Amino acid sequence: MSEYVVELKNATKRFPGVVALRNMQLAVKPGEILGLIGENGAGKSTLIKVLTGVHQADEGQIFVDGVEQHFKDPNESAAAGIACVYQELNIEKLLSITDNIFINKWLKKGNLLDYPTMHKKAKEVMASLGQDVDPTKPAGNFGMGVQQMIEIAKAVLINAKMIIMDEPTSSLGEKEVEQLMKTCRELKARGIGIVFVSHKLEELFELCDRVTVIRDGEYIETRDISGWDNDSLITAMVGRSLDNQFPKEIGVKSAEPMLKVEHLKETGVLKDVSFEAYGGQILGFAGLVGAGRTETMRAIFGADPIDGGTIEIKGKQVHIKTPRQAIQHGIAFLTEDRKGQGLVLAQSIRTNLILANMKGFSTGMFLNEKRIEDAGQKNIASLRIKTPSIDEIVGQLSGGNQQKVVIGKWVNTDADIFIFDEPTRGIDVGAKVEVYNVMNSLVKQGKCVIMVSSEMPEILGMSDRVIVMRGGEVMATVDRDSEHFNQEDLMKAAWGGKLDD
Repeated sequence: MSEYVVELKNATKRFPGVVALRNMQLAVKPGEILGLIGENGAGKSTLIKVLTGVHQADEGQIFVDGVEQHFKDPNESAAAGIACVYQELNIEKLLSITDNIFINKWLKKGNLLDYPTMHKKAKEVMASLGQDVDPTKPAGNFGMGVQQMIEIAKAVLINAKMIIMDEPTSSLGEKEVEQLMKTCRELKARGIGIVFVSHKLEELFELCDRVTVIRDGEYIETRDISGWDNDSLITAMVGRSLDNQFPKEIGVKSAEPMLKVEHLKETGVLKDVSFEAYGGQILGFAGLVGAGRTETMRAIFGADPIDGGTIEIKGKQVHIKTPRQAIQHGIAFLTEDRKGQGLVLAQSIRTNLILANMKGFSTGMFLNEKRIEDAGQKNIASLRIKTPSIDEIVGQLSGGNQQKVVIGKWVNTDADIFIFDEPTRGIDVGAKVEVYNVMNSLVKQGKCVIMVSSEMPEILGMSDRVIVMRGGEVMATVDRDSEHFNQEDLMKAAWGGKLDD
């Protein structure tokens, strides 16, 4: 009997123009939480797809409980006991929790679906995951935390021996993350192996027994968690030391606000939001999930209608009702939903990079291909976008490289005000530094940068000033040189506490 519940040996996977995996290794013990970390484009997604039968390796072997397996499709992988909770949840929101859990695994009584039994089992498995919910209700009625537990419930239902969790905390709030961590430990206690994929180093140290690092499609090293620290993990992952994870540079603050928002209101969402943002600075927006940060940015960008308030750009009041008008006024908005709102996944990198400024890449009535090529190659180099070519389809890139394309798209505009909404979500540590350097470059050009982030170290590391929101209201404004510019005070404000003058 093998000591590993699942073992991948010497796996190689080739795609046209690229070797995605080369002699890859992975081994997971029963009742173990194995962290998996690597830069965007390192091969994590391909590795997961090989293990789950989406792709078949060109070379190498997969063993489950010591028995070699050959998965032709995901059904065969699931039958062998391997399940995956993907970062992009596979939830049918209009169907009930029960239907989502039992989809394609229906229980029948005679020729009819046995809903009483399925509802009972769905209730029980969700309760075992800490969720007291009505399984007859549509899955879309519940938040991301519950929807993620529905995906885990599917894995529990098929008696999975190993569950892969792909960036499971990327869209969760603090309480939801705590519940997920608790659930992982309970699954571990049942003897289930877990592969926990995350870019958040603190999560790996809190949860994992061992961590495997991969880089450029190759296995680098596996150690017990006690054998790693932040610096050694980062060095193994990116192949170089990152002496400063937050390379903050201080710019020259403009004399007058570049953006001034007063008494912004949106019924049921925003309550009298007012703030100023200056050129040559990064203004951070902090707060808990649902605080109204993204909603504020969408209102400024004309994506959502407002019920009151004014917006001034460079001292002049403007009326923005559509994103097109916002772009014309020099505002760029890097949405947190890169796939749904930031990119055209079926188009090439070349096309996506010019979508926000096609006029700027045109000569007369025609696109200037040389200008597009030059700008695209510059973006690929400066943002370190991992791609075989500028003509690669964006949907084929890893999530982090897709995010870099979104950033490149807006950098290629004439904007003066850049709104970055969760710009480093799902991006590895090395790529984060590159994003921060893009922000620094914009600040040095005198641009105004607004950064919405749920990562407090990022807020503290990169912001010149911080706005803290809660329930659609501004709770505090804190300058970098203030005594309140620390995690404890900012979190106090986020929970509704008042900061002493």
